[in-house]
Amino acid sequence: MRKWFEPNASSRTSWTCSGMWCVMLLALVLSVDSTERVLAQSDAESILIEDFNQPDENGFPKEWDAQRSKVTAQETYVIGQEDGMSFLNSQNSSQRVYTKNMSWDPKTHPILTWRWRVRSVEKGAEFIAAVYPSLDVDLMFIPVNTKYVWSVSQPVGTTKEGGMFGSTEVVIRSGAEQTGEWVEERINVYEDFKGIHEHEPAPKAWGISLLGGPGVEVDFGSLAVHPK
Repeated sequence: MRKWFEPNASSRTSWTCSGMWCVMLLALVLSVDSTERVLAQSDAESILIEDFNQPDENGFPKEWDAQRSKVTAQETYVIGQEDGMSFLNSQNSSQRVYTKNMSWDPKTHPILTWRWRVRSVEKGAEFIAAVYPSLDVDLMFIPVNTKYVWSVSQPVGTTKEGGMFGSTEVVIRSGAEQTGEWVEERINVYEDFKGIHEHEPAPKAWGISLLGGPGVEVDFGSLAVHPK
């Protein structure tokens, strides 16, 4: 809260007599407040999901968990930093890591963006990495998600149905030619969810999972959601 100047008894006369200065001061304050409100509204348009700026004592992102063993995940997923930017590095991973209890509505913020960077790919690797936004859970409280894949060789647009217990896979990037370069994805996860799962998602998203491929070193940058 701002602290306004409180005039003492000896200064009240000059304060009340300087009406023009009061008007100018009020106009300045209103202008500043207006600017702050505009900036706040602008910032509120997008929601940062994760920027990997909070590692735990093992370098693993706080409030994240692992698909099977968190101890094993801590050996293959570690937060790194480069040029003041944090990211999650994955080396030869065999399980997903995830964050849950999200606070965004996929209907009002349908666009998910993230950055990733492939560092190395061993011969025989099938995929580089995948991102799984989970926009709902089923009757058994199992997350309902879509698997967006960076494939080694499958063409962009390739889709593989997941069945009852699997995730539908959608290839959104292919090839490892961009080794060492950050690339950004921008996906309408809300429309994809409706098309693939044939129903509306929950009012609040459940979470997001990340998966680095076996025999692959890949970095995940920040993730955010945006209005359409």
